Amino acid sequence: MLPCLNEEAALPWVLGRMPDGFHPIVVDNGSTDGSARVAAKLGATVVTEPRRGFGAACHAGLVAATTDVVCFMDADASLDPEQLPLVAGPVLAGEAELVLGRRLLGPGDRRCGYPLEMVLRAASAGWRIGEVEVNYLARAGRSKVTGTVRGTLRAIGDMRRVLAGREGRA
Repeated sequence: MLPCLNEEAALPWVLGRMPDGFHPIVVDNGSTDGSARVAAKLGATVVTEPRRGFGAACHAGLVAATTDVVCFMDADASLDPEQLPLVAGPVLAGEAELVLGRRLLGPGDRRCGYPLEMVLRAASAGWRIGEVEVNYLARAGRSKVTGTVRGTLRAIGDMRRVLAGREGRA
């Protein structure tokens, strides 16, 4: 599941590296650059989520998924889809209910609160959470979150709300 906002340039590389047995769902979150058209042309299922935001796109993709195991990854080419079996493996083997790909060589990235909320809820539900190392690649294009002052401040606020237990009340 790939939340997507103006990632037309990155999608051919990302979708071209999707491993066998993994089917991409690209959630277009208001792209103006042809991302949805490119994703569909390359064989991805395209879901449109008009409500802006990383969490809204992730949730729309999760609702659209038809498999028992769902992987989330950025559509900006900062992660290599060929490593999805490493991340999904512990879940498929029954060793964990949630596995995070820990980015190597990447600084602490302030993203919207959805990923943090997902981890906190999994932990409070008693899920076994694993972590595997994945490569962190140079992203294609400019970050919509940490690439701007407004985006960074919004992400900080989102994470503060999640940590304070007020998730979903933005």
